[in-house]
Amino acid sequence: MKKILIFCTTFLFSALFLQFTSAIKPKKGWVKIFDGKTLDGWKSAENPATFSVQDGAIVVFGPRAHLFYDGPVGNHDFKNFEFKATVMTMPGANSGMFIHTEYQDTDWPKKGYEIQVNQTHTDWRKTGSVYALQDVKEVFVKDNEWYTEHIIVQGKKVTVKINDKIINEYTESDDRTGAKRLSRGTVALQGHDPKSKVMYKDVMVKVLPD
Repeated sequence: MKKILIFCTTFLFSALFLQFTSAIKPKKGWVKIFDGKTLDGWKSAENPATFSVQDGAIVVFGPRAHLFYDGPVGNHDFKNFEFKATVMTMPGANSGMFIHTEYQDTDWPKKGYEIQVNQTHTDWRKTGSVYALQDVKEVFVKDNEWYTEHIIVQGKKVTVKINDKIINEYTESDDRTGAKRLSRGTVALQGHDPKSKVMYKDVMVKVLPD
């Protein structure tokens, strides 16, 4: 009986361990990086109060701030990957989804690219823009409505989908240098200004082969 109990305990521990490690180091498939209840696994900079959780969504509303993913999935260090969220903008709001970035205490992120979130803000660069590199002027969705924003990073190419439709495909030139280029890093959400209110839910990533 004692041997059976030891075997069962060992088997159960091994199964739980494998389940845990596979959850934090996914080989394939989508993994949610926001639990819908807390900001566990995320690290906010400059003005943390800009970010809160309400009704299963990250609410971005307040002074400039950035919320960096700092959790276990992919060790928050992605190269080839997909990043997707269900988003809703309020009228006049501006935000962004950052890729290949890294945590910094203040200012706009110096590393990586911003994929724009903006339907009616005065900035002419609209949702889906690879900000200041390949911008989108057309508005594909409305404020006050949920939509999906899906970013695919593969090699030197960034593809942006809105509601499953490709609206932007950017390929980085081989001679591009500096911090503002594709490399690897985490993802982040932007709080742009005190008048901008944006909600994000179903925030997830899919790690792709290097």
